[in-house]
Amino acid sequence: MKKILLILMVALMANTIKVKADEGMFLVHLIGEKTYANMVKLGLKLTKEQLYSANKSSLKDAIVIFGGGCTGEIVSKEGLIFTNHHCGYDAIASSSSVEHNYLKDGFWAKSKNEEISCAGLSVQFLVKIEDVTEAVMAKTKDLKPAEVPAKLGEILMEMGNKAGEGTGYEVRIASFFKGNQFLQFTYQRFKDVRLVGTPPESIGKFGGDTDNWEWPRHTGDFSIFRVYMTLDGKPAEYKADNVPYKPAHFLPVSIKGLNDGDYAMIYGYPGGTNRYETSYGVKLKIDIDNPSLVNLRDARLKAMLAEMVKDPAVKIQLASSYAGIANYWKFFDGESKQLIKHNVIAQKEKDEMAFEAWAKGKAEYDNVFQNIKAAHDAWRPYAKGRVYLTEGIFGSPLIAFMNGVKGREAQLASATQADADKAITALKATTERFMKGENMASDKNILALVLKMFYKDVDANQQPSAFYNNLKNTYGDLESDATYQKFAKDVFDNSMVLNKDKWSAFLAKPDTAALHKDPAYKIAAAFGNNFNSNYAKYFTEFQTNNFVYNNKYQKGVLEMKKGTNLYPDANFTMRVSYGNVKSYSPRDAVKYKEVCTLNGVMEKYKPGDYEFDAPAKLIDLIKNKDYGQYIDKKANDVVVSFITTNDITGGNSGSPVLNAKGELIGLAFDGNYEALSHKIAFDGQLNRTICLDVRYLLFVVDKLGGATNLINELTLMK
Repeated sequence: MKKILLILMVALMANTIKVKADEGMFLVHLIGEKTYANMVKLGLKLTKEQLYSANKSSLKDAIVIFGGGCTGEIVSKEGLIFTNHHCGYDAIASSSSVEHNYLKDGFWAKSKNEEISCAGLSVQFLVKIEDVTEAVMAKTKDLKPAEVPAKLGEILMEMGNKAGEGTGYEVRIASFFKGNQFLQFTYQRFKDVRLVGTPPESIGKFGGDTDNWEWPRHTGDFSIFRVYMTLDGKPAEYKADNVPYKPAHFLPVSIKGLNDGDYAMIYGYPGGTNRYETSYGVKLKIDIDNPSLVNLRDARLKAMLAEMVKDPAVKIQLASSYAGIANYWKFFDGESKQLIKHNVIAQKEKDEMAFEAWAKGKAEYDNVFQNIKAAHDAWRPYAKGRVYLTEGIFGSPLIAFMNGVKGREAQLASATQADADKAITALKATTERFMKGENMASDKNILALVLKMFYKDVDANQQPSAFYNNLKNTYGDLESDATYQKFAKDVFDNSMVLNKDKWSAFLAKPDTAALHKDPAYKIAAAFGNNFNSNYAKYFTEFQTNNFVYNNKYQKGVLEMKKGTNLYPDANFTMRVSYGNVKSYSPRDAVKYKEVCTLNGVMEKYKPGDYEFDAPAKLIDLIKNKDYGQYIDKKANDVVVSFITTNDITGGNSGSPVLNAKGELIGLAFDGNYEALSHKIAFDGQLNRTICLDVRYLLFVVDKLGGATNLINELTLMK
């Protein structure tokens, strides 16, 4: 009886322990003893050397930078890569046509011969990390503080290029703690990457924009690729005789299932956070930056969607661009709301008061916040105009392209033929990319919309007055939509960029006088010159002062909190975060379970719907409960996704979610709406990472795709 009572007491104690979300995206080579002890306490079964080793095989060797902004993981001894569907989206769209629409229908290579080469796609493996803080500081010590921001990027690039010269590796130096630490990262890039498998978009994007950033979630957000190398193990461009990459480490895949409270660890490349931002920066974001971005992106998305729903070819053409714009349209809106809801400005002000109390009597930190405030106050009147220029006027692909042409104008007119030839070669390449993605119908509407929005929303004193006066005199009332629509039509009818023969003739013999007459060029020049001549100086001053004083503030924070478990802001360098699979209660009387199942797919399913349709074969599999080895016995269903307390951000998309033994249990692909303030302030109670359950991935590959060859390639842990 005593033994039974003891067991019951232990069980009750276990159930009452509250697992708090663990904040921090830790550099993989600098996992301190305290952090490692916390990881072990939560359940980790691996040694520090198994997590990261510079000389031996470790988990870091299975993690790749996928493309330009995502994470992927190696899951077989033959270089097979899992990542998110939205990370592979551009490659999938580029491989698709109306006849072979892999976005719509999916694609499964049943043999390596069927895999599709993805031009321009690459993956990068981390080779080593070195601290170069002293070397960087030596190069900046003679600069005035105000000179550092302008020259630092050039210094880091020069040092990185020199370190990588002749090695075959790419070396990049990253800044940490707002310029108080510098680390050098050495990468090996492989350029032969091939598409192996993707579910239909109705699985890979199930729920669309409606479910984006939301829990519960039923999106099968995955795609599968393979990286290839030469016969002697070197990176190379695509060649038919290249062979699958042989990794130093690959991840075994667990189909054992998971429970609320299980240990979870995520490796990857989080793109950017600003956790040490001041209250003044948060105010600027809430008041001006985010609302402006949301309004402008909303207009662009509506113009694009109106054309995408009319024509499958247009949907393929615009799919990747639309997805990228839509993702952060909702994020910026939610971020502002959560920053306000969680009273983050007050939290930041409290931190600043504590810093000032600590810094009292330390002359180095005198007036740091007064100076930061002054920098923001000076920039605030011009902030909206810059957002409306970059996200609005240059949100039109045509005007953005022509702005790029304008940037090469001096080179085109160079007396040195070699310089002019370089510019022409570059423009030919950018023209090809531009025209491939240019949908004139949607772009024409975008231009009309953003020109009117700039006129209505930006301070009249900051507008290019000559442009709008001419527009009024030629086309009529500036309050009328028809005015901007007529003008946009004329721009698209008469720009030489959109006339293949005229543009080819221009590139054959550049004539700047003809360029200046082009209506699209005139728009880019009017708005660009207006900003550059009148307001760019204020932006440069703001950036410079913000860097200088935030660098000083951060230096003080490091000194004040010396010995504590600080981590640097995310900057697309490899990090590890740890936590638990965990349910949560976002508001009164509501509790969200830790998993979603195929039953939820059926609840949301709407035949023919743009966001909630699903393949007929998937529906049949669900109705017949044909789940095979991928069924979760506890749920008597296939688990589609689960949530963890891990700390991640953009760039972590596609990151492996690992159990205590380092086995793959899922792919991170999103965060929850209630914690969209996470780039600025981590919420230890509400923050959740939404993860695709790897069993759903395998179920789709096997049962829906019939690609058992891929299942057989994996090391399954049952």
